[in-house]
Amino acid sequence: MKIPKEIRNGFYIFLGIAVFFLLMEVLGLSHLFYLRLLNVLFIFYGVNRTLKMNLAEGKNSFVPNAISATITSFSGVVFSIIALLIYSHAKGGDAYVKSLSEAFMFGGDPSVSTYVLCLFFEGTASCVIVTLMLMLYWNNKYKAD
Repeated sequence: MKIPKEIRNGFYIFLGIAVFFLLMEVLGLSHLFYLRLLNVLFIFYGVNRTLKMNLAEGKNSFVPNAISATITSFSGVVFSIIALLIYSHAKGGDAYVKSLSEAFMFGGDPSVSTYVLCLFFEGTASCVIVTLMLMLYWNNKYKAD
């Protein structure tokens, strides 16, 4: 069974984000919240890769490519959220999330589930934004309806 390119590229997004965050933690840079914003670059990479693959295969209709791009970015975010959930529980659960929230935008005392849910919504928003931006970038490659 061949894994669809959207899921494969979503997994590449996850791998990039995971390695980036683990490297930040090893180097002691995980408290710098603005570095966390760079994970959007991995989403751009995966979605752009999917769109290039679609165009190389001769798929140049706008709507199917937009759906393909959205599936790619969303699968990368879902893989990353699942990994964060597992990693957070392995590192101490709510205590670990509290240490993350002090350096990020959360206030109060979030639980693992609250933290993951908020990052899921943030990731979903970034999926939509990245997909729209890349669809506009590649717009001249698609045939008009």
